[in-house]
Amino acid sequence: MSFTTFPLGGIHPPERKELASAVSIEVMPQPQRVVIPLSQHIGAPCKVSVEVGQEVKAGEVIGTPEGFVSAPVHASITGKVTAFTSVLMPIGRMVPAVVIERAANHPVEAWQPAEDDKDYLKRSPDELKGRIKAAGIVGMGGATFPTHVKISPPKEKPIDSVIINGAECEPYLTADHRVMLEYPESVIEGLKILMTILGVTKGYVGIESNKPDAITKMLEAAKGSNIEVRTLQIKYPQGAEKMLIKSILNREVPAGGLPMDVGVVVQNVGTANAVYEACRYGKPLIERVVSVTGGGIKSPKNLKVKVGTPVSQLIETCGGLKPTAGKIISGGPMMGFAFYDLNTPVIKGTSGIVVLEQKDATGSDKFNNCIRCGRCVDACPMGLMPLMLSLFSEKGHYADAKDYHLFDCFECGSCTYVCPAKRPIVQQIKLAKTQVKP
Repeated sequence: MSFTTFPLGGIHPPERKELASAVSIEVMPQPQRVVIPLSQHIGAPCKVSVEVGQEVKAGEVIGTPEGFVSAPVHASITGKVTAFTSVLMPIGRMVPAVVIERAANHPVEAWQPAEDDKDYLKRSPDELKGRIKAAGIVGMGGATFPTHVKISPPKEKPIDSVIINGAECEPYLTADHRVMLEYPESVIEGLKILMTILGVTKGYVGIESNKPDAITKMLEAAKGSNIEVRTLQIKYPQGAEKMLIKSILNREVPAGGLPMDVGVVVQNVGTANAVYEACRYGKPLIERVVSVTGGGIKSPKNLKVKVGTPVSQLIETCGGLKPTAGKIISGGPMMGFAFYDLNTPVIKGTSGIVVLEQKDATGSDKFNNCIRCGRCVDACPMGLMPLMLSLFSEKGHYADAKDYHLFDCFECGSCTYVCPAKRPIVQQIKLAKTQVKP
């Protein structure tokens, strides 16, 4: 197996995977109450399709999409709709949500498959795509782009390769690693379904070399198929779509373009697993594996969690916070967002909850002037000039930042990580993007 990677930039932050990588997935007890946001995806939010006081079953649709770029939302537990509310998501946006409560004396009723369609690979691409759409599947690596949209490219952009992203390059996170170890056949079958839908004969799984056990499992599961498992060099952000495509296929997505522009579709490991469950069993996306890890949590775990479960309950299941806990992040420490409220619910895109210790979370509102050292330029995997984007944004010259390929930045945070002046480069780039049109 050859180790492949992307040529430009990249960094090597401490991995800290050892905290939870050897901990098997644990099914978390079903919550008594869930708060399920109606917008857990990129695109149009769902319209509520239930009423207060209505009894709903696990897996029942409670939010219907109002546009093509959208995905239905389902009840994750059996119970009664008790309220409509709004929740503040980690990205800082208020989202309408449905509150479902299970009666205290009501037995736990888990979702059960209506049938087991063992001939799912013989179904037509449209039928498989319809099952994926009905299940409300979105990108589970954090981007949350509706999967049925991603696998519906225009005819003028034919796809010849599908890549499953098993890199999981963010420090601390181990959910995808555990899914590959414990459900390798499901992930490979999910990839086969995606290949069938897109009419593709070649599939790939990219995994960083720090997961040799997952590589072995996936090789075994892919044996005898047209699926190739590629071992990737350990380098952040190896798991970014454009970096993964360059590493595996040596194709460059054009500036402002999408993977489909070079004939590729990329999906996350968890998404592939969800695709398999939807197409074989009709299972909607009502639960997912979440890494709860970090130096500030007492017992790091990988939990299978119902969508809508408060983050506070996950932390409690992991023994609670250590006295040294300093910051709790949704996602990884490089691209994640700090939680404002621990009552925030788990959503389809919640890949991890990282609890940093105070010594690792300390920061300052003050930063120094750019010294033109060029470290951010060396670290940028897109070959951009982050220092110029930062300076233009700081001075309010947002149009000038656009001229420096502002929208080619996918905010991986490599520049901020290496900056000796501790400049908030990513935050300044985010600001600039809100001030100009792509």
